[in-house]
Formats: sequence, structure tokens, C-alpha cells
Amino acid sequence: MNIKEVKSEGLSREYDVTISASDFSAAVEKKLKEIAKTVSMAGFRAGKVPFAMVKQKYYGNAMSETLDDMLRDGVNEVLKEKNLRPVFTPDVDLKKFEDGKDIEFKVSMEVMPEIKLKDFSDVKVEKVVADVADEEVNKALEYMANSRRDSVKVEEDRATVKGDIAVIDFVGSIDGVEFAGGKGEAYPLEIGSNSFIPGYEDQLIGKKAGEVVNVKATFPENYHAKDLAGKEALFVTTIKEIRTVKKAEINDDFAKSMGEENLDKLKETIKSRIAQDYEGASKMKLKRVLLDALDKAYTFDVPAKLVDMEYESIVKQYENAKKNNQLDEDEKSKKEEDLLKEYKDIAVRRVKLGLLLAEVGNQAKVTVNQEDVNKAIMAEAQHYPMQAKAIFDFYLKNKEAIERLRTQVYEEKVIDYVLSKAVITEKKVSVEELYNFEEKKSA
Repeated sequence: MNIKEVKSEGLSREYDVTISASDFSAAVEKKLKEIAKTVSMAGFRAGKVPFAMVKQKYYGNAMSETLDDMLRDGVNEVLKEKNLRPVFTPDVDLKKFEDGKDIEFKVSMEVMPEIKLKDFSDVKVEKVVADVADEEVNKALEYMANSRRDSVKVEEDRATVKGDIAVIDFVGSIDGVEFAGGKGEAYPLEIGSNSFIPGYEDQLIGKKAGEVVNVKATFPENYHAKDLAGKEALFVTTIKEIRTVKKAEINDDFAKSMGEENLDKLKETIKSRIAQDYEGASKMKLKRVLLDALDKAYTFDVPAKLVDMEYESIVKQYENAKKNNQLDEDEKSKKEEDLLKEYKDIAVRRVKLGLLLAEVGNQAKVTVNQEDVNKAIMAEAQHYPMQAKAIFDFYLKNKEAIERLRTQVYEEKVIDYVLSKAVITEKKVSVEELYNFEEKKSA
């Protein structure tokens, strides 16, 4: 087998490979002898068929199988001899295949770039951090108390005010005809919550229990029920009773109802949870800063096919967002040709950093075991406690999702490895700055 390099530009490689006619013929002969050991024909037992008959019947099959084998062996020989790591399975182009003549074919591919890792102790990154203020703890307490609020009936003879809960019966009609979904009984409506169509709740302010109010309100033009959109309706509304909201008192008893010993312990728990959230945001920003530093520190060619695949994925997301009117303001303000150029740059960056992190992980012998994956699933479930079962079921039934999660965990472990070697300085910032992620899309 003769191998000749015909192209080496960037990461592109092409080789002309020649297999001598004699080698091919000998391989076909050997294949036929293997077939002859097991084949049977009328009048002959298995393995006893004359070789000439086997050759006459199976020569075409033997030649085709041998060609496939030798092309595959040829590709493997090219990779071995030239010490190549192809990005994808190399392309094979059969140039010459004639009976009794040498076989000629071309092997072409993109190869993985050679990445020489530098000393990560030279990497300097800044980590933004924020303190948990007492004000934030108190806000969280107020929110918790609000979520545990109750209501009590107003016994005094007074009219409704904004913030009251009016328990109402109502019947809605348009041009004197009742419509589906426009009727309710003993409905607790918080006045000022804007949970009913615009203008409805305002007309109940200043009314007393027992009053019947003819409320006129117009459905919004974009109302989900198209047959009602933009139409004015009359709601005959009876106020059965008025209730006032009673927020839970923030004290030791409240803390115990939340599963803590006392109020101080509850505050400590809240502060700890907020601190964890801050750390998550801080780590996310630190990752961005690190990736920016690595992108700047390393220069190497990236495989065009990988970039094209990543670019197509980004553009598909953009087109879906555009179709569903979900583009962000930055995307809306730019010309599409400028956006597509940005997306191409992003694709190059993502592929480059992906290859770099893979090389770091390979040299550092970073691995991901089942325990790592389980921890990641548990963390996601804890982040969305109300959907925990659905999250577990999703990963249990979805192998592709598990593999994507495994990839994310691997990347995080590699980044943690690099950060353990880098020089990190901390900078105190406000909570607003900590959570400001208005940055250009990147890896």
C-alpha cells in the first residue's frame, strides 16, 4: 500500500492511496477460500464444493467485500502512519478500480488541532462577590409571610377598598347573551390584583356586601378567546361578602411553622440560601471571565465542519425566536447580516473553547462518574422543588438528556480544575451588578 500526501492546509488533509493489483487479487483469493470452507451447493456438502465453482458464483461478492475491507484498512493505515486525529470519519473517493490494475483512492479529512497547554497559574481572573444585606433577608421574610397570608371576613359595615377580597357571584353577557366561561359563584377576587379583565375590579371599589353591581368592561384585543376579544361585556356582580387580607406575623411561631426553631434560625437559613444564590451568580460570571481569558490566551485553527454545525444550531435558534417574536432588544436593533456575522464568531469561539477544555480535561484526567451525574440531577430538582418528580422522571426516561448533562458536568469539572490553578482576586459589587448579565452572547 502506497500513501502520498497531496494536501496539508490548516486542518485539511488529503492523501492518495494506491493498492497494488497483486495485493488485491491475493486478498480476493483469500476471501474466496474462506467462503469455500462453509458454502454448500447441490450435490456437495458444506466445505466440499470445488473451488472453481465457488469462485464462479461468489467472485463478485468476494471482490466487493475485499474492496470495502482494503479501503477501510487503507484509511486506518493513513491515520496510523501520519499520526492523525480526524474530526469525523474520513471521506473516501475511489478514483480507479479496474480488473487487473492498481486501485487508487483519495482519503480526505479535517484533523483535530494540536493544542499546547500553558501554565494556568499565569491566568488571572476577577471574581465579583456581594454581601447578603439584612434588607434582603427581611424582603425574603416579608415575601414568605405574604405567601402564608390568610383572609378574615369584614364584620363592620363598610365599603370595599383596594386590597380587599370581594367574594362575588357574577354572570357575564354580550348583547344580552351569556357567554361560555363568564359565570362564577363565590369567587374570591382581590381588588387591585388585575386578575380580571381591565376595568372590572375598579368598579367594585366603594361597594358594600349585598350590593349588585352592573360592571361593564371590555375584553382586550389580544384576549386568548378570539370570539370575546375587543368586545364589551356586562357582568351582573353580586358582592356576597368582603374579606380583608391578614398577613402572617413574623415571629418565632411563624419560624416554627416554616420548620425552624425560632426567628433567628430562620433568618440564618434565609441568609445562607441567598448567599448560595449569590455564589451561583458569582460562579457564572467567573466562568465567563475565565473563558474570555482562555479565548484570548490561545490561538489555533478550528475545524470548519464543527464550526458550521455550531453556526447552524445558533441560526436555527435565532430563526425560531424570530418566528415566535421572542428576539431580545439587542437582536431586534441589528441588521440580520450583522447578527449572522456575530453568530459565526460565536460559533468559532464555542468550538475553540470546547476543544481547549476537552484537551485540558484529557491531560488532567478529568472524569465524570454516575455520582457526579446524580448530584447534578439532585441540584436541579432542589432548584425547582415543585417539579422535582418531573425532573427525575425526565432524566430517567431520556438518555440523550443524561448525556447532555454529563457533558455539562464534565465542562464544569474542567473549569473548576483550571480555576484551582489560576490566580483569583475578589471584587465586592452591589447585588444589581452581580446579577447584571447583559453581555454579548458567548460560550
